[in-house]
Amino acid sequence: MIDLKTILVPSDFSECSEAAIRYGLELARRFDAKLHLLHVVQDPATQPWAAEGFALPLVETVEQWRKDARLRLAAAVPEPDAARVTCASSVATPTEEILRYASANAVDLIVMGTHGRGGVSHILLGSITEKIVRRAPCPVLTVRRPEREFVVPDPIELAQQV
Repeated sequence: MIDLKTILVPSDFSECSEAAIRYGLELARRFDAKLHLLHVVQDPATQPWAAEGFALPLVETVEQWRKDARLRLAAAVPEPDAARVTCASSVATPTEEILRYASANAVDLIVMGTHGRGGVSHILLGSITEKIVRRAPCPVLTVRRPEREFVVPDPIELAQQV
């Protein structure tokens, strides 16, 4: 029997991530589980341009990005689901932080969007989702958009968002 108590949906705010959030919300409802939404702000210090140095205001900027991410995640959660959802953001390398967060929070399932890139784009950009699938401490459900979906938006929910 499947017993999901804690679900994690990492989001980069893409269309694929929005679909993954819908799946995560529906699974959390069906299993009466807790849902964690996580956005990882890429640590600017790990970027190639960081070698040139950056000013102290960047620290404030990154903290604002984190705050904005938490607010944006919270805005994606319908009011009736708010009590079951935790919105978090951090500054780190996305793959490592998602894996750390999943382990630290005893996550039973990770739901992730995937862009479905292939060829040169995949080689150059890599795939965070692929790395998570290979290394996650729990099962991973990948959601590709647009594809055949089994979780569709609730018409009442859509009307309330307008």
